[in-house]
Amino acid sequence: MRFVQDIPHPQFRIGLYAWNGKYIVKIEAGPYEQTYKISEMDLTSAGDVPAMLDDAFLARVAQRFADMDTDWTATGERNDVL
Repeated sequence: MRFVQDIPHPQFRIGLYAWNGKYIVKIEAGPYEQTYKISEMDLTSAGDVPAMLDDAFLARVAQRFADMDTDWTATGERNDVL
């Protein structure tokens, strides 16, 4: 996997990678990570990716991270681990 660029964001760590004919967007928040794969054929260049990360998309990403945390905490409590 080849690193392409960091995409600055105040809340998340966002990295763009290229691998096997796809752009891979990794979004990290604390211990959680979301990964999105986009075919290079669907975009004209890697420069199109930051434009896709608009406010509406990133708001859903933030909600998904919150849901991931809720799920992780709940399973830890159910299983007396956390």
